[in-house]
Amino acid sequence: MNDQLPKLSLLIVDDDPLISDSLSYFLARDYSITVASTRPAAITKLREGVAPAIALIDLGLPPKPHDPEEGFALIGDILAHSPETRIVVLSGQSEESHARHARTLGATEFVPKPVDPEFLRRLFSRVLAFRDKTPTIDDGFIGQSQPIKKLRAQLRQFSRSPFPVLIEGESGTGKELAAAAVHRLSDRSAKPFLALNCAAISPNLVEATLFGHGRGAFTGATGARNGYFEDASDGTLFLDEIGELPLELQPKLLRVLENGEFQRIGETQTRRSAARIVAATNRDLRKEVREGRFRGDLYHRLSVFAITLPPLREQGTDRHLLFEHFQQIYASQANLAPVTLSSEAKERFDAYQFTGNVRELRNIVIRLITKHSGSMVNRADLETELDVDTEALTAKISSTLTIPVSAENITAIARDELLRSSNFDLDRTLQAWESAYIEAAQHLSHGNISQAARLLGLNRTTLYNRLENIAREKRRET
Repeated sequence: MNDQLPKLSLLIVDDDPLISDSLSYFLARDYSITVASTRPAAITKLREGVAPAIALIDLGLPPKPHDPEEGFALIGDILAHSPETRIVVLSGQSEESHARHARTLGATEFVPKPVDPEFLRRLFSRVLAFRDKTPTIDDGFIGQSQPIKKLRAQLRQFSRSPFPVLIEGESGTGKELAAAAVHRLSDRSAKPFLALNCAAISPNLVEATLFGHGRGAFTGATGARNGYFEDASDGTLFLDEIGELPLELQPKLLRVLENGEFQRIGETQTRRSAARIVAATNRDLRKEVREGRFRGDLYHRLSVFAITLPPLREQGTDRHLLFEHFQQIYASQANLAPVTLSSEAKERFDAYQFTGNVRELRNIVIRLITKHSGSMVNRADLETELDVDTEALTAKISSTLTIPVSAENITAIARDELLRSSNFDLDRTLQAWESAYIEAAQHLSHGNISQAARLLGLNRTTLYNRLENIAREKRRET
């Protein structure tokens, strides 16, 4: 009889087989290891059910191994599939700006290559010592600012209704926490609470995942299977990143919202669901409706009640309450003494924009406790943990967007271009402008596709399609 506890799962993503093989060999004693060499391969593993406790990822992945874009995007992909995963970046691209941005996106640690496997083993043990703790307070939110007080009132008011709730807000603000609070404060609290991230599942699997399928409905469907609507029963079904739901599937979700009816794939029998729907998005769904990327009737059904989560930068001194809250949790877990911020560090802390919101603050606290346990943290120590480049870029974008561009100016540019060119090609010119804007957005977002799509006013699927079109046109030209 084997009394050993099952090994924790470790996902290694690196395009250098020598690195992934050697690390797998040294770490296999402690972890159940899954290896991928590209971002798409890693996503496939996640969709197959891998939910790693730790993910060790390289930033420089194909098709651009000398660019951090794929690695940055993979951080978001992993957290979308498995929010509890601790991400450690192992990279030859060890610029400090890359390290800071990786942490803002959700990475816990950044380790430059080469690395001693024994160092990684100790680092993993330390990272895993910091476990997320479910708040014992009823709504889960920390703070006394006016935006948080308004949020609490809405959560209590809306939770008692059977109607859908739409939760909007930036990444890292706690949308799933708000959805769980709606369920916990409702009269369904003893019933199931299921969560599905629409961006974390292949589009061709979303329907089967939501509604289930019959035996033989498609290749590999050897038996019938429940979907989320059946498993949620008369509890709550949370649909995160609802803006990524394929357009062709939206009428079927609308039908469930209107009359509770749905069908499994491959069956004609009509089934019923009494689950309450809570949806979340970091996109402007009203804009998506105007531009034809989201159904207006579905939006209106989902947004019977709407909650907007405030970004951390609008919560005033709540950031200090959150800092101390996370300190108490993680210092206790790791048996480390808390830190104290100097007066200069507090001033910098108060001025920082926290583009990664509460998730970013949590990871900063973890790193400060680990590095400066029991000590006074000065401004320089704190500055090392902040994503100052993204902060500066955000400020620059904000100031740039306040400069109006009139239709007359654009027309003047177009007129000059037409006068100068004897063989003007409108399609080629529009493609060049589109390519330039997409490239600029990827640069500003450090390769994070969701952030780039938000800058461009697109959803992520549309941006992927346009990137593929641009790549196809470049191949034709060569």
